[in-house]
Amino acid sequence: MCSVVGYIGKSYSKEFVIQGLSRLEYRGYDSAGFACLHPDNKQIVYAKAKGSLSNLEKKIEQFPIDGFLGIGHTRWATHGKASCENAHPHFDCEKRISVVHNGIIENHHALKEQLTKAGHIFHSDTDSEIIAHLLESLLATDSSNNIKEVLAKLVEKLEGAFAFVAILQDNPDFMIAVRKRSPLCVGVGTDNQQMFVASDIQAFASHTNKVIFLPDESFAFVKKDMVELYDFSGKILPIKVQEIDIDLASICKQGHAHFMVKEIYEQKSAIYSTLEFLRSISSDIWEQMGLGEDKAKKLDHIAFVGCGTSFNAARIAQFFFEALCMLPTKAFLASEFRYKHFFPEQNSLYLAISQSGETADTLEALRMINSMNLTTTALTNVASSTMVREASGFLLTQAGPEIAVASTKAFSTQVAALFWLANRLALEKGLISQDQMSLAEEDLLVAAEVLENSIENYKIDIIKDLSKKYAQYRKSIFLGRHISYPFAQEGALKLKEISYIFSQAYPAGELKHGPLALVDAQTPIFVFSHQDPLIYKKLVSNTLEAKSRNGHIIAFAFTGQQELIAAADKVFVLPKVHPLLGPLAMTGLMQFLAYSIAKELKCPIDKPRNLAKSVTVE
Repeated sequence: MCSVVGYIGKSYSKEFVIQGLSRLEYRGYDSAGFACLHPDNKQIVYAKAKGSLSNLEKKIEQFPIDGFLGIGHTRWATHGKASCENAHPHFDCEKRISVVHNGIIENHHALKEQLTKAGHIFHSDTDSEIIAHLLESLLATDSSNNIKEVLAKLVEKLEGAFAFVAILQDNPDFMIAVRKRSPLCVGVGTDNQQMFVASDIQAFASHTNKVIFLPDESFAFVKKDMVELYDFSGKILPIKVQEIDIDLASICKQGHAHFMVKEIYEQKSAIYSTLEFLRSISSDIWEQMGLGEDKAKKLDHIAFVGCGTSFNAARIAQFFFEALCMLPTKAFLASEFRYKHFFPEQNSLYLAISQSGETADTLEALRMINSMNLTTTALTNVASSTMVREASGFLLTQAGPEIAVASTKAFSTQVAALFWLANRLALEKGLISQDQMSLAEEDLLVAAEVLENSIENYKIDIIKDLSKKYAQYRKSIFLGRHISYPFAQEGALKLKEISYIFSQAYPAGELKHGPLALVDAQTPIFVFSHQDPLIYKKLVSNTLEAKSRNGHIIAFAFTGQQELIAAADKVFVLPKVHPLLGPLAMTGLMQFLAYSIAKELKCPIDKPRNLAKSVTVE
C-alpha cells in the first residue's frame, strides 16, 4: 500500500506534499520521496530516502529543493525491497518524466522486457518505473505531440489496478493523474490558483473541502486553475465537484473514530506485508511449519481448527486446498472439536488458526492433537504466543496489532496466507508451475487492491444514506453459495457483534428448506455473489425466490452480473478477481457497511458488550 500526493499552484509545493504524506503515512512507510520542477529552470529535482517520512524531511533540509509543481510518495514495498532505488518517484531515461504510483502493473515483466530491448535502462526492481519509461517511449514515437492520445495509448498497455501522478519537464503547467481500480482524487483550491492530488482526501483536508473523485478508468490534466478529465478512450468527462465534510473524512481514515475502521483500512497493507513475508520464507516454508519437504509432498488430508472469524477463514480456505491441491479438507469449530470422535490421519496437516495465538478452545484442540503425535501448525499473528511455542511449527500473518474486538485485518490476512499456502503446496506437489505460483501472488495483490478500492467507491453512499437505512432493521439474512457461504457467515458475524442486529447466514440453496419463512419486507437480505457461471445462476434463482416474497435484496456482485444487479434493491459492483478470491475482494466493503451501521446506532464498536478480544477461556 502506498500514498501519492501532488500539488500545483501559486505556493511552493514541498510543505503541502510533506504534510499530505504525513497524514497518509499509515498507508506505507518503508521509503519516501519528493520531486518538483525547479522554479527557475523547470528541471526535475528530487529527493528519496529509505525508511520513514522523517528521513526524507531530514534529507531535504540538508539539500533544499522546492517548486510550484511537486509530487510525493510513501511506499509499502511490493515489487522490490525497501531501498532508495526502489523508492518513488521513478523516472524515464532522461529524467524528464517523474511518476509516483499506487497499485500493481500486472504485465510489468512483459513491458520491461520490451522496453529493455528498445534500449531503456531501469534503475529499480519496481513495476512502477515501467510507467515512466513507457510514457517516454510513446511520447518519442508520437509525431502529433498530442498528450491526450498518448495517455490513451499508455493506459491501454497497462494491466492491473493502479493510480499514478506524473509530471513532465516539458509540460510544466499541469500534472497528469490516472486512475484504474485504485483511489485517486483532486482537491480544488478555494481561490482557483492551486490544485491538490492525492490517493486520499485526508491529504488536503485542511486546505479545501471541494473534491473531484476521479472515475474508474479515467485520467486528468490538473492545472492550477482547472482540471480536464477524460475516460481511457480519450472522451471528455464532466467534472463533478463535491463538498465533503472534513470531520466525516477524518473518521473514515486518519483521525479515526474507532480502531475498527482504522484496521479496516489497514487491510491492504497487511495483506501486502503478509505476502512479502511468505515470499521471503518460501524456500524454508515446510521446515518452519514443522512438516519437512517430503511430508508436504505426501500430504493427503488437511484439517483446520478455529473459532469465530478464524473458523470462517478456515471454511473459506477449505475451498482453496480442495480446488488447488486436490486434497480432502475439513474445518472444525475448536469449541466442539474435543467433544467429537476423532480419527487421526498420519499423512495429514492439522492447522490451528487464531489471531492472538492464545484462543483457549483452539489451544486445547491443538494440545489434544499434539498428544497423538500428529503434525500441527499454528497460523497466528503473534510470534510470541502459546500456540507458536506448542505447535510442531508455525506460520505468521503480518497484520500488526489488532485492537478492535471485531476482527478485520486478522481475517483478511488469514485468508490471504491460506490462499498462498494452498498454491505453495500445489507447487510442491507439481500441480502448478512457478509461473502459476507467481500469478497467484499477483492475484492476491489485485484482490487486496479491490478490497480497498471498493470502500473508496461506495463509502460516501454508505455513510450518508445506507447506514441510516439499514440501522432501522432489527434482523437480517446473509446468503452465499460455495465459497461465498462461509463469507456470508463472516458478514453476519460482523454485523451482529458490533451492531447487535440479529443476523443469520444460510447457504442460499437452503432457503426453500425452511429459512424462506423468515423473509419479509423488514428483513434485509445480503447476497454475496460468485464468479463461477453455474453457481452464479443458482444464486440468482435463490435471490429471486426471496425477491418474489417481498425480500429486500442487498447484493455484492461482480462486473457483468446483470441478473443479480437487476434483482437487487441495492447493489455493490466489484471488478472481477480470481474466483477463489471473491470473498477477500468483498471483505472491506462488507466490514465497512457493518461498521457504519453500528456507528449510526452509536454502539461501542471497538468494545462490544459481552465480548473480549483474546478469548482465553473455554
